[in-house]
Amino acid sequence: MELFPAIDLLGGQVVRLERGDYQKVTVYAADPLVPAAEFAAAGARYLHCVDLDGARDGTMVNADCVRRLTAESGLRVEIGGGIRSEKTIETYLECGIWRVILGTVAVRDPEFTGRMLARYGDRIAIGMDIRDGMVAVSGWLESGGIRFEDLCERLRDQGAKGLIVTDISRDGMLSGTHRALYGAMMQAYPTFELTASGGVSGLDDIRALREMGMYGAIIGKAYYEGRIDLKEAFEVAG
Repeated sequence: MELFPAIDLLGGQVVRLERGDYQKVTVYAADPLVPAAEFAAAGARYLHCVDLDGARDGTMVNADCVRRLTAESGLRVEIGGGIRSEKTIETYLECGIWRVILGTVAVRDPEFTGRMLARYGDRIAIGMDIRDGMVAVSGWLESGGIRFEDLCERLRDQGAKGLIVTDISRDGMLSGTHRALYGAMMQAYPTFELTASGGVSGLDDIRALREMGMYGAIIGKAYYEGRIDLKEAFEVAG
């Protein structure tokens, strides 16, 4: 199973939100290259990066930070947050981003999403943020008006492969990942490569997700709060 240490960017700083609340922000680093270097030293190959300003406003105010991470970290970087046009996708891919994550636009513009999946293939992943069975959009501030099962079916039919699923109720809470949700999704939609996001709080979560056959897991607050040693986490992930 692949592990994706996470960097969430807000105003150029590395932060974490509590349950997606922009009023509940903890700053962990002023320079995102500092934790990225720590990830690489621990054995990471990938970096999951979220532009929280972009997710909320649809802008690219953290683009320079993302370019630096791509150029200097030595990691394969995936980026999500505010990616709602092909121009933005092209800008990121041209600067060396490994994979671009579509979130809000995947809910609101099915036609565009289908074209991007057809054109860029595995360079496109879908980020699905779930609250009470509904998909949330715009940095988790709004409901997308669609149940996650319905969105999964559409994305499957459009040929999506990489799916990053966040249970908002557990994100940043260190309460354990939603194993039942991921298990049910893997059974219902076996063609997806599912990555678990939100609530990963210890090695037991990583071990359980690996044994379930998940493609990947994202580690965020548990690392920043000292709950997980990354070297041990990579050993457990296999």
